[in-house]
Amino acid sequence: MRWQEPLRGAIVLPDMSALEEIKRLRANVGTQVIGQEEMVERLIIGLLANGNLLVEGLPGLAKTRAVKSLATHLEADLSRIQFTPDLLPGDVTGTEIYHSTDGGGGEFRYQPGPIFANLVLADEVNRAPAKVQAALLEAMEERQVTVAGKTHRLPDLFMVMATQNPIEQEGTYPLPEAQMDRFMMHVEVRYPDEAAEAQVIELVRGETAAGEKPEPPLPVAQSVIFEARAEIDRVQTSEAILQYIVDLVFATRYPERYGDPLAGWISLGASPRAGIHLDKGSRTHAWLDGRDYTTPEDVRAVLHGVLRHRVSLSYEASAEGLNANRVIDEIAKLVAVP
Repeated sequence: MRWQEPLRGAIVLPDMSALEEIKRLRANVGTQVIGQEEMVERLIIGLLANGNLLVEGLPGLAKTRAVKSLATHLEADLSRIQFTPDLLPGDVTGTEIYHSTDGGGGEFRYQPGPIFANLVLADEVNRAPAKVQAALLEAMEERQVTVAGKTHRLPDLFMVMATQNPIEQEGTYPLPEAQMDRFMMHVEVRYPDEAAEAQVIELVRGETAAGEKPEPPLPVAQSVIFEARAEIDRVQTSEAILQYIVDLVFATRYPERYGDPLAGWISLGASPRAGIHLDKGSRTHAWLDGRDYTTPEDVRAVLHGVLRHRVSLSYEASAEGLNANRVIDEIAKLVAVP
């Protein structure tokens, strides 16, 4: 089955105002996060696709700055949780606190934790023990927390951006593969180029200089995000593109179908969540490009981010010095494009 561009007008996006607002949001964040265009785009895709992101990069690469800038330019609350080895689950979800009442009695009242925000920055998530990680990941999956037998719903607009530091692994608690699967995408943050580095220095110099600060632009309303999600739900995915997504996922599970060297590189393939997130991510990418249908290029645009943390490499691949990106490159080359 071969993919072909659908007839224009089959489904018409009713209003481009949401797209224009999202483009404005992306541009505003991009002015504050120099040289990290891919990370900014992944933040926007994750937000629109109602997913969560696992971001990995060396210190000082604007991971925290990016989500703070997103919260500034979006009508959203931001909370930051610094994960440490002594953190407790209640420090994330909140806990019941005893309050005295008139007459000498008392009662327990729920005090919400920092997870109750629109945007949650889980900084260095791999520094917290398993119970705390589980509390965070349960909130991500269920969009609710249960404390003392009572369930508390999280906000309708909710996204977690968890960061990991690839260095200083002493005293860390790496996320198990099954828990990492709950993140929509794994984003790698790299150093900016020389031109962007100079712009970063100039930007910080301007922010710290004395003088009158310019007024920030009006933030984008939360309703725009929900309107954009409704439009993305109407983006078409043809049967050929759907089969292409399935073929990519199955190539990670049955690499022997494609022979060596792929067959010897993968020990565990991607879960069904990978296909779901490839579909959501590709439709979001198409919508951001102003189209109401997906193409193979949309799927490949999010392929590495969706599969990178879901493919477990074999000892042979590790011995050859390969990483997940190299294996996904091979999958993209071997799987037939419709």
